[in-house]
Amino acid sequence: MYTITQTTESVQPIKTRASQTIRFMARAAALALVAAATTIAVQAQSDSAPAPHLDLHASLDQPVNPTTPTTASDTSYSSSISSVPSDTVAVERLNFDPHDALQPPPRRSYGKPRYADSSHNADGSNKWTFMVGGGFTLPTGGTHAYFTPSYKFQVGGGRAFNKSFAVLAQFDWDNFGIQTNTLNQLLPIYALLCGVGCTGTPISQIGGSGHDWSFTLNPVYTFLQGDTMGAYVVAGVGYYHKVTTFTTPTVATECDFFGNCFQFGANSTIDEYTSNAVGFNGGVGFTYRFSRFAGEKFYAEARYVYTANSPRTFSLGVTNPNYFNVFPQNSAKTTYIPITFGIRF
Repeated sequence: MYTITQTTESVQPIKTRASQTIRFMARAAALALVAAATTIAVQAQSDSAPAPHLDLHASLDQPVNPTTPTTASDTSYSSSISSVPSDTVAVERLNFDPHDALQPPPRRSYGKPRYADSSHNADGSNKWTFMVGGGFTLPTGGTHAYFTPSYKFQVGGGRAFNKSFAVLAQFDWDNFGIQTNTLNQLLPIYALLCGVGCTGTPISQIGGSGHDWSFTLNPVYTFLQGDTMGAYVVAGVGYYHKVTTFTTPTVATECDFFGNCFQFGANSTIDEYTSNAVGFNGGVGFTYRFSRFAGEKFYAEARYVYTANSPRTFSLGVTNPNYFNVFPQNSAKTTYIPITFGIRF
């Protein structure tokens, strides 16, 4: 009896644990069944209502009408888009409230660059331009009968009003030699009269040179302007001072600070002539710069110069000792072509 009672008490807990396990599994199965049913219902509903489709290529191909608002289907991807203004920048400027700290400033409209500083014009060109150059002179016409080609020097600067037009003030020194036949014609005259500065030694050889120095005002118009090459025309008017000097070889003596003296060959001026006149010039030039960003330009130009000198008569000073002029060509009208190479900046 004792043994049976003991066996009955040990089997009872095992039956209790088995029934609890069965109830737990039944509840889990029920919850899983409910979740599956819910998922199936949601999926069926989404399948019955197709998602909106945005055809990006078609929308890009359509013309934009800034005045017509778009439909709701066109803006299903954004509920804030209703219309597109024709000029966004203009609309932003009209709607800009300067007192609203949270509102950004209107966008800047871009076009041709404009400059407002003191050194540039509205088109970006420098307001001031300068040039320096040198070259040679070619006498023409009657001037070629007594003058020979020589060198020149030029410097100037002025106001540029835009990329095409400028006005330059220039200083030019145009030098000339003297023709040999002109010197041969004058040699006997100076030898006979023992010209100015004669020391008693007969004059057996003469030389000389001439020049025009001038101050002119020159408008310049650039009619061709590329990235590197350009072309311009120039004209000018101003004051021309013409000088011709005749010399003879001599021996000069010079002493240094310690009293040591030495002699050397030099030219002594025996006669000189001057003439002042209004002159005109005009010509064409070409420019070149190594890159489109360079500010400096190399230039080469040729001009024709005419000076309206007043003629004077030939005189040996016999009838009027105060008037001696054996070279009236210096007061004759002068024409020549200066060719100049230099740099503009």
